[in-house]
Amino acid sequence: MSKQDKQNTSRRTFLRNSTILVAGSTVAGNLEIARAANGYGTDTIKIGLVGCGGRGTGAAIQALNTQGGGLELVAMGDVFEDRVQGALRGIKSKHPDKVKVTADTTFTGFDAYKQVLASDIDLVILATPPGFRPLHFEAAVNAGVHVFMEKPVAVDAPGVRRVLDAGEIAKQKNLAVGVGLQRRHEQRYKETMARLHDGAIGDIVLGRAYWNSGGVWVRPRQDNQTELEYQMRNWYYFNWLCGDHINEQHIHNIDVINWLMNDFPVSAQAMGGREVRNGMDHGEIYDHHFVEFTYANGTKMFSQCRHIPNCWNNVTEHAHGTSGYCDIAGGKIYDADGNKTFDTREADVNGGNGHQQEHHDLFADLRAGRIPNEAEYGAKSTMTAILGRMASYSGRVIQWDKALQSDLKLADVDNLTAMDNPAPLDPKEDGSYKIPVPGGSTEGIL
Repeated sequence: MSKQDKQNTSRRTFLRNSTILVAGSTVAGNLEIARAANGYGTDTIKIGLVGCGGRGTGAAIQALNTQGGGLELVAMGDVFEDRVQGALRGIKSKHPDKVKVTADTTFTGFDAYKQVLASDIDLVILATPPGFRPLHFEAAVNAGVHVFMEKPVAVDAPGVRRVLDAGEIAKQKNLAVGVGLQRRHEQRYKETMARLHDGAIGDIVLGRAYWNSGGVWVRPRQDNQTELEYQMRNWYYFNWLCGDHINEQHIHNIDVINWLMNDFPVSAQAMGGREVRNGMDHGEIYDHHFVEFTYANGTKMFSQCRHIPNCWNNVTEHAHGTSGYCDIAGGKIYDADGNKTFDTREADVNGGNGHQQEHHDLFADLRAGRIPNEAEYGAKSTMTAILGRMASYSGRVIQWDKALQSDLKLADVDNLTAMDNPAPLDPKEDGSYKIPVPGGSTEGIL
């Protein structure tokens, strides 16, 4: 029997697929369902990692930091070999005794995710650029493993729909799904949000969300790179991989206001552009967006994100109500006269490390037999950000229902097989890329 065949008859596969015949009828003997009800307890949970960049490395370390039972990282995969090796060194430096990865369980190439999922794992961490997330999440659910996936979970509407569908299947299969929107796990946010939902500032009339910063890394084009490799190395600046920074980064703040509203917007109108970050290695994305989202009850969210150095920086969320105001990120609530009525710091509520807490929560749930599923709000907050991008790029009012049903697929990542494949986005003759222009054609936008 080949190594792959042995993997496919592993403990995990047996637990998920075994059946028992009793009294002439087929009774589900799927032990994973029983384990879902009773939990892993202190049993060892085996982890695979797909996507070995900075966030994947961090997420794996945070998963291995959790307490309550055995943990092993047993398989890793990335399209780039150097990424796998770099992550392996980083994770081993923190958890040398929990890394059980071998040369036979490190995988590279576009099909590395398949090989990780075919390994003997209980849970997979999905942390590639988000353009691959719907493909990898669907495959993980089909393989019958629990999932932690980084945000955002897609870059276009077809990807969002694919994640929503796979999330429903995960529920049927009793598979846990965590999404890296860590503010929902931070105690300061949870305590503050509970008070807002209890009416601490009356009815919500406005939410404000900000991620204004100097921007992120750039990976310039290197000699002998194919166009596809260049775009994948410099992935932040290409929508088929990233979805623009309103999606990849500002989703955190957008999600907080969706959480505040217990809802998702019905429409958006916006403006944005490229004022400063417009070099040859800045791909096609904008450096700033301002979006006015509207919810079904008429409440607005003002969303602002910017990647321009030497400007006012702010990464916060705020709520305005009929009887007060809340600095959500700061955990402070004020009445209509400006008197502070609640402060998480004065109440000794620890903000904590959200990146770590989301893993503590997920693994504690698994050990206790609870099966969280964050796929729906992860997908719909992703769609909210995509809706904002559509409005910003087009200059038009965009309706949620129309946007969600869009057939615009930014890339066919399922069929990428090698770095000499054509890139989903072609450069112009001078090496730059077509930039969306508001008021013009909506081709490639909606």
